[in-house]
Amino acid sequence: MAERRQRPVLLRDRARYLFDRTLARSTAKLLGWLSVCCLGVVVPVSALLVWTDPHAPHSLGGRLLAVWRTSAETLRLGAVGGAPLRMLLSALLGLIALLCVSTLVGVITTGLGDRLSDLRRGRSTVLERGHAVVLGWSEQVCTVVGELLAARERGVVAVLADRDSEDTESRLVAALGPGARARLVCRSGAPADPEALKLLTPAAARSVVVLPADGADADLHVVRTLLALRAVLGADAGPPVVAAVRDERLLPTARLAAGAHGTVLETEATTARLLLQAARRPGLPAALRDLLDFAGAEFHLIDAPAPDGADFGDLALRYDASCVAGVLRADGTFLLTPAPDTPVGTGDRLLVVAHDDTAEPPADFREHVDPTCVAVPVAVPETPLRVLLLGWNRRAPLLVDGLRGSAPPGSVLDVVTGAEGGLVPSQPGPPPDTAACRPAFHPGDLLHPATLDACDPFTYDSVIVLGPEPGPGAERPDDRTLAVLLALRAREEAAGRALPVVAELSDRRSRPLAPLGPAADAVVRGELTALLMAQLSHTPALAPVFEAVFGARGGALDLRPAGQYVRPGSLTSFATVAAAALARGECAIGYRAHGVRAVRRDEGIRLCPRKTDRRVWGEGDEILVLAAAPAPHGGPAPGPPAARQESAVRREQWGDGSSAAAAP
Repeated sequence: MAERRQRPVLLRDRARYLFDRTLARSTAKLLGWLSVCCLGVVVPVSALLVWTDPHAPHSLGGRLLAVWRTSAETLRLGAVGGAPLRMLLSALLGLIALLCVSTLVGVITTGLGDRLSDLRRGRSTVLERGHAVVLGWSEQVCTVVGELLAARERGVVAVLADRDSEDTESRLVAALGPGARARLVCRSGAPADPEALKLLTPAAARSVVVLPADGADADLHVVRTLLALRAVLGADAGPPVVAAVRDERLLPTARLAAGAHGTVLETEATTARLLLQAARRPGLPAALRDLLDFAGAEFHLIDAPAPDGADFGDLALRYDASCVAGVLRADGTFLLTPAPDTPVGTGDRLLVVAHDDTAEPPADFREHVDPTCVAVPVAVPETPLRVLLLGWNRRAPLLVDGLRGSAPPGSVLDVVTGAEGGLVPSQPGPPPDTAACRPAFHPGDLLHPATLDACDPFTYDSVIVLGPEPGPGAERPDDRTLAVLLALRAREEAAGRALPVVAELSDRRSRPLAPLGPAADAVVRGELTALLMAQLSHTPALAPVFEAVFGARGGALDLRPAGQYVRPGSLTSFATVAAAALARGECAIGYRAHGVRAVRRDEGIRLCPRKTDRRVWGEGDEILVLAAAPAPHGGPAPGPPAARQESAVRREQWGDGSSAAAAP
């Protein structure tokens, strides 16, 4: 029955099968078929043309000769007449010429195609000088490349990543947008391969940036890339190298691989410190972004204009639109916010915060200082903090350790986590003698409304939301964070009160989507490190500056009440604020007005205002200062006592935060 139902094989199917099988055998078979097909079309058509031509010869031999000439001219085989041998030799010569020309065209086409393919794959050598080289692909690549494109104006930024160069360039252009004056060049290859590194000519580059990779062995890949750079450039040669690792345990190894010209940063500890500073000092993330990007004011090094004998306090009040914050000695020693009577000698350079690196002419602005408006220094008592940590990831232990070592006595840290991303917090050991608080762990699903209702976020001075680590699944880590922020925002609107929330995001594109309240802020993981890498790549001499400002000691940048420097309600200049800060061993580099703070935490920061600017300084205004010593303990004012009392019953159901519960 099956054989009867089988459809009969058509003749055209047999012919097609025979043709396909013949073509698959060899090139000679293909040439034979092509010849047969050409003759089968050209000769009949030529005969039709001759027989329908009224001027064609009347004899059969003459018409056949005309058919031969028409076919030969069509196939470019020559049109020699005469004896059959001469016609055969003419046809053979035409076939040989056609074969040679076709082969030449094929070779040229193949060569051009291979060359174009190499260009599309990014395998050509970059013959530039003074360009910036970016090695690797990670979540920081858009920030680093964008800042370098903004800083280099008409220069070249070359990117090498182990991915298709066309895809790399299209993704960067889509993320950064058009309008950059600098030129972006993308090449494809493994950054740890010396042969691939040679494509970017790193020896002629101005600087090299090695991005932290993704994956379990990300830091080892960075070390291998640094060793590959050493193999290409030599041990003590080449441009300055800036790299970053995630695990601080591999920081010494990476610095050894980077060599004397290298600077290696750590991303996880930097992000944890930024989260902690944002929780204790609202508005600091916005100030840090303004200081480190190339869009506004940033750090610059300028030559000291005064002769020997000038002191730091005198020079700090000689620039109208620049804020002097430190001294870089001629021997390489850096002093952040030194004492006002510190001498500044020949060859020393000044660290200033300014909108560009063009040094303004110095002048004397001490006449704008009003001593009657300077506030009397008053000791600020330390108040205990209540911090709620929602979520857990690799940066959470660093954040907990930082809070335990710096929070005032009596502070409370409650951790609510459901072990997102497979990371389970371990029970902390005995706290050190200097620890101010001990974390208390509480299991719970952050996406469940009952979990947030039980902990009552309004009773805390700061709420920190951490996202899970990126995994192989389809869920993006920021999705959970955005959902938690949305739930917290709904409780803000229902209660009519603002929550002091700081959220960690992994993708900068999630920042505009975050439902942040008036007292909330968002920190993009790795963004600060990426901005630091771009700044160091553009100006390597700032390495000791950033080590002092953003190093492991931390606390150099702070937002403090304006009432600690000038009398509230007084009308005076920013020069008065700068002089009051100098008297306390600090440098004022900006302020935030009280009227803007009620709109958003991350708005209203003004860097390096003019010394001659006068305004009325209110109770809620804050001064952005740089201090050599870590900021004193303290933080946002505690929540209202009534709010603490009305939720006491809820806290008793899951712990009061004074003792650590069993880790989930």
